[in-house]
Amino acid sequence: MIEVAEVTKRYGAVTAVDRVSFRVGEGEIVGFLGPNGAGKSTLLKMMCTWLPPTAGTIRVAGFDVVRQPLLVRQALGYLTEHNALYEGMLVLGFLRFVGKVRGLRGGQLAERLDWVAGACNIREVLGKRVHQCSKGYRQRIGVAAALIHDPKVIVLDEPTHGLDPLQVVAFRDFLRGLSPGRAILFSSHNLAEVASISERLLIIHRGRLLADAPIGELRRRAAARGCDLEAEVLDIVRSGAAGAGAAAGAAASPGSPAGGGGR
Repeated sequence: MIEVAEVTKRYGAVTAVDRVSFRVGEGEIVGFLGPNGAGKSTLLKMMCTWLPPTAGTIRVAGFDVVRQPLLVRQALGYLTEHNALYEGMLVLGFLRFVGKVRGLRGGQLAERLDWVAGACNIREVLGKRVHQCSKGYRQRIGVAAALIHDPKVIVLDEPTHGLDPLQVVAFRDFLRGLSPGRAILFSSHNLAEVASISERLLIIHRGRLLADAPIGELRRRAAARGCDLEAEVLDIVRSGAAGAGAAAGAAASPGSPAGGGGR
């Protein structure tokens, strides 16, 4: 339901995303892991039609993000890393507004409002203004807004930020319950969080996809080496960074064609 094929994003001379390809199928919860500045948010923004790719193609629920952006947005629920809410609105009014923007009306809107209020456990704050709500509630309000139109593809950027440990556990169960019939991409820089929710892990660093593997396979590889999952992932990132550095050095060396000293 998410198809990313040879996608690159450049800002002038800077390459933020470099020829990345992967798929997320129906019923999958896939973790997207990388340090700050790895290119995660840039790639998510391209999936969500906020940014156009420089090269390559992205399809969401079968729709091309460049040629069919409105259809992509209808099929997609997106929670941004920095949860954008209208501070002065009542929570219920904000969710009703988002629902109407999404094309919901009448009984369908009322049904979806009731569903997200219960599913996201925010009934007790529906009558409050957004700015009166705690950080944890604000995050759940953002999730409710992303889900109100019942999207088939869900993209979550740091969704557990601000939740307490009990809320995090409940959120994991909630996501698992959502996964049948949907594709879910869960982005974070927290390995433990991603590993606890996801079935498969995408590892990105310096704009390049270094790994696309089931969590179980990564754990088995780590056990075979006598280390834990964190050490396995760090080795993948270090190896990828070292390879990129060596390639850049070779390209810039005086004896190479790129360096201008070759024949």
